[in-house]
Amino acid sequence: MFRVSLVKFIEELWYKPKFYHYILIAILSPISLVYMLLMFIRRLVAKREKFSLPIISIGNLIVGGSGKSPFIIEVASRYKDVAIISRGYGRKSRGTIVVYKDIDVEISGDEALMIAKSLPNAIVIVSENRKNGIREAISLGAKVIFLDDGFNRVDIDKLEIILQPQNIRNLFTLPAGAFREFYKTSSDIKLIEEKDYKRVVTIDNPTSSMILITAIANPSRLDKFLPKEVKKRIFFKDHHFFDKDEILRLSKEYKSILVTTKDLVKLDGLDINISIMRLKIDINRDILDKIDKYITDYKE
Repeated sequence: MFRVSLVKFIEELWYKPKFYHYILIAILSPISLVYMLLMFIRRLVAKREKFSLPIISIGNLIVGGSGKSPFIIEVASRYKDVAIISRGYGRKSRGTIVVYKDIDVEISGDEALMIAKSLPNAIVIVSENRKNGIREAISLGAKVIFLDDGFNRVDIDKLEIILQPQNIRNLFTLPAGAFREFYKTSSDIKLIEEKDYKRVVTIDNPTSSMILITAIANPSRLDKFLPKEVKKRIFFKDHHFFDKDEILRLSKEYKSILVTTKDLVKLDGLDINISIMRLKIDINRDILDKIDKYITDYKE
């Protein structure tokens, strides 16, 4: 209960602050201004390395989910010889690792494994050093690369695409707000949710009594997609690995466990009834055309 309340408080503070949140925002604002200045200087002085193939970064300016991974899955599925490179957040491994659909999720991280399962013909790589990941992808025959959450990699030449939810009222950077950099930091393409792209959610195997268990950022964004059959919600921090004994216990109290596809990869091997929230991204045609043109016209 405390965990849910804390997540809700932080979400409200960062995304939809109430009047009493502004006291804390005011206290934290000097730190946020210093942080914003450092990020600006970092971006200003960065030297970008250009690679031999087109690189498209899908990122965001805010902490929390904006649909980056499903967006990448949707766009990357349109190309051959494609590679997706991720940091592999939450994984218990280090180094540059090629992710196959049967890899241990603790080695790959949940998002990378979700992408590998969704795009079996793509090269999926996790690496703390994105340049090493790029070089590995090139050696494996990639002709186009997508960087998952790559906006802050300021030392790589790439097409910058930013995804941004609507109606964010708190425009401060961390820690007073959710922005990683100044909210008007420029990009090549900035996409606004519900205007330039939309989420379409379906639920596989719905039951009459479900409990939502999820470890994603900003989990309240799922609320509008939840049917009335969801009787309880349990939130964990982003990329959390579930306690399987706890999941088994909860599965006996409800008809099914409802999870996202990102959470699903961490439940392999459990003999429980699972309902799945599947997210598809509908992207405006003109955006896809811009990405196509960047790839087609790319010159080293």
